Amino acid sequence: MSDAQSLLSVRNLTKHFPITGGVMRRVVGSVRAVDGISFDLAPGETLGLVGESGCGKTTAGRAILRLIEPTAGEIIFEGTDVRALEPEPLRRLRRRMQIVFQDPFSSLDPRMTVGASVREGLTIHKLAEGSAADARVRQLLEEVGLRPEHASRYPHEFSGGQRQRVGIARALAVEPRFIVCDEPVSALDVSVQAQVINLLQDLQRAHGLAYLFIAHDLSVVEHIADRVAVMYLGRIVELAAAEALYARPLMPYTQALLSAIPVPDPQAKRERIVLAGDVPSPANPPSGCPFHPRCQHPQRDVACARIVPPLELKEDGHWAACIKQTPTQITWPEQQAAGATKPPERIMPDRAKA
Repeated sequence: MSDAQSLLSVRNLTKHFPITGGVMRRVVGSVRAVDGISFDLAPGETLGLVGESGCGKTTAGRAILRLIEPTAGEIIFEGTDVRALEPEPLRRLRRRMQIVFQDPFSSLDPRMTVGASVREGLTIHKLAEGSAADARVRQLLEEVGLRPEHASRYPHEFSGGQRQRVGIARALAVEPRFIVCDEPVSALDVSVQAQVINLLQDLQRAHGLAYLFIAHDLSVVEHIADRVAVMYLGRIVELAAAEALYARPLMPYTQALLSAIPVPDPQAKRERIVLAGDVPSPANPPSGCPFHPRCQHPQRDVACARIVPPLELKEDGHWAACIKQTPTQITWPEQQAAGATKPPERIMPDRAKA
C-alpha cells in the first residue's frame, strides 16, 4: 500500500529472465536480475542506487518505467498502479516518468538534429507545435547549458558532456516529476561529471524533480543523493540516509564498497577490504543471505547460509538485510512486517525533501 507522501512506491519488484535450453527451447531456469526490492521515493528526493556491475540496478530502473516488463511486484506512481495500465494510459503517464540513459551517444538518433530529438516529446504528447515548440526547444537547450543555435546540429558534432545535456533536455521537455538517471555521468570525464551533477541538482531545485540515481561510483552518489540503497545480487541489502550510510555502514558488503573509494591524497591511507571469491551467478544464487559466501563478518555462522535476511530497520532510518545486526525498537506493525519476507510498508524518510 502506497504512503500518502510517496511520489513512487515500489514493493517486491521482481524481474527474472528465462533461460532456455534443448531442442524445444524449454525454460530450464531463470536469471534473477531483480529479486524483490522495495523502496519509497518522496517528491523532490534523490535516491542513489549503487552496487557492483550486474547487481540489477539498471534492470530495476527500466522495470519501474516498464521499459521492460516486471515479472512481479507493485509499482505505484502518484497513486496509479503502473503495472495495471494499458498501453495508451501508460504512454500518457510516461510524460511524468522519464529516463536519462548511460550512453549519451547511442541514446540519440544520429539521423535527427538535437532540436528534433528534444521536440519529439512535445509532439507526441501534444504539448506544443510550430513556433511554440521551436521556442520551447531553444529554452530547454539554454536551460541545460547549450546555445539555441545548437538545435540544428547532429549528435556527432557534440562532445560527450554536451550530448548528455541534450539527453537531459529531452527528458525535461515533457515536464516530468520523476527521472531515472541511469549512470548519467559514468561515460564522461571527471571534470565534466561535476558539471552534469551540478546541472542535475540545479534542475531538481528549479522543477521539484525526484531522481532515482543509478551509479557504481559511490563518491558521485555521496554528492547528489539524499538516501542510498545498496544492491547485491538483485536485492537491496542496505538503505539509509546518505550521511548515515557513509559514516556508519552496517552491511559488510557496503563497508567493502566504501573502502574501495579512492582518496584524493597520496599521503592518506585507507584500509581496503578485499572480498573473497567472485559475485555468484544470479541464475544460481546461494542459499540464505546472498552475500554470505563472501562475507567477512566476524560473527558469520551457519545461520547466514540458511536464513534469507529481510530488509529491516536496524537504527533510526537505517535499514539492513543482515541477521547479525540487532534491529532497533520499532512499533508492533513494523515488527510484524520486519519478521516477514518483505520490509515494512513505508521505506522513506519522515519528511519529504524541502
